[in-house]
Amino acid sequence: MRLLPDDDEREFTSMLRRLLSAGTGPPALWTSLADAGVLGLTLPEKYGGSGADLTALGAFCVEAGRALCPTIVHGTLHAGLAVHTFGTAEQHAALLPPLAGGRCRATTALWSPVDAGDVAPVLQAAHEGDVWVLNGLVDFVLDAPTADVVVVSAKDVGTGRTLAFVVPTDASGVHTEPLTLMGGQGAAALRFDDVTVGDSLVLGGDDGIPDDRLRRLANTASALLSLDLVGVGEAALQRTVDHTAMREQFGRPIASFQAAQHLVANMHIALSATRLAAWAAVSLLGDGHTATRQTAVARMHAAAAAKLATLDAHQLHGGMGYVVDTDLHRYSERARVLSTLGGGADVAATWLQGADA
Repeated sequence: MRLLPDDDEREFTSMLRRLLSAGTGPPALWTSLADAGVLGLTLPEKYGGSGADLTALGAFCVEAGRALCPTIVHGTLHAGLAVHTFGTAEQHAALLPPLAGGRCRATTALWSPVDAGDVAPVLQAAHEGDVWVLNGLVDFVLDAPTADVVVVSAKDVGTGRTLAFVVPTDASGVHTEPLTLMGGQGAAALRFDDVTVGDSLVLGGDDGIPDDRLRRLANTASALLSLDLVGVGEAALQRTVDHTAMREQFGRPIASFQAAQHLVANMHIALSATRLAAWAAVSLLGDGHTATRQTAVARMHAAAAAKLATLDAHQLHGGMGYVVDTDLHRYSERARVLSTLGGGADVAATWLQGADA
């Protein structure tokens, strides 16, 4: 398990930072990410991907958090992981190239939005003739209003097995009920009323998808989002260091006061611990482990560190921290959303009970 980046990884991180900090709007950024191979980072090259490992995706997530990259990018990456993990070779050839090439925006609804450890499907699926019919409601699906497809799990009412379905969000019978989260983050409840899906868009095969394989995917997403929170915290920390070095009180920089130094040191320590915990989880997941224990530790650290870093950043900015022109509020809002969806530190702590090593 390697926790320190090598020269290639540092060069890759620098490229990502330049790409994400170019200042382009969402459409142009989406195109740039697709052209750079980021949207298919871990997918095989024969399907338009880059063939990289999970650590490369982790490096992207840190920089995505630092730059507040739109979360639809995360959803598309997670959807690609799901299709690649659970799909057949034919499905890979049909579904992965549009995701990797940026021609399809995606999101997932494969675990509970309040507890990523709960992978029990909430939709019901019935096989009728040559199609599947989906019914039910999935709540708090991140970026559903802007996604082209959603990868969602459902229980086969005939056999009890769990299957995953790649469903266009504009399919007949899919009703999108928009939800506005903190900071204007897009999400929606998706109601499925007799939505028909062909066999070519059903993932899982004859045996369905075991809970442990779904849990590993959920752990992967949680660990990657923990690295996103590291990036959010590091950006808030850097802004705070810059501000305290520039801002003066009583004829001297705020950074020279011991109280300010202690707050900054605590932010740095919390983020460093989170970074190590999240990279440990990503490394083990990349090696094929379920890594529930490591993911829980990473999630607990990430939720706490993101809260600490953003709150202390506002405190050290004083009144300036609450002026929207500083953009500091955007990091606080991102931290609250990503440290809540899927469960915060208290929920992650419950994953430790009976978790594998």
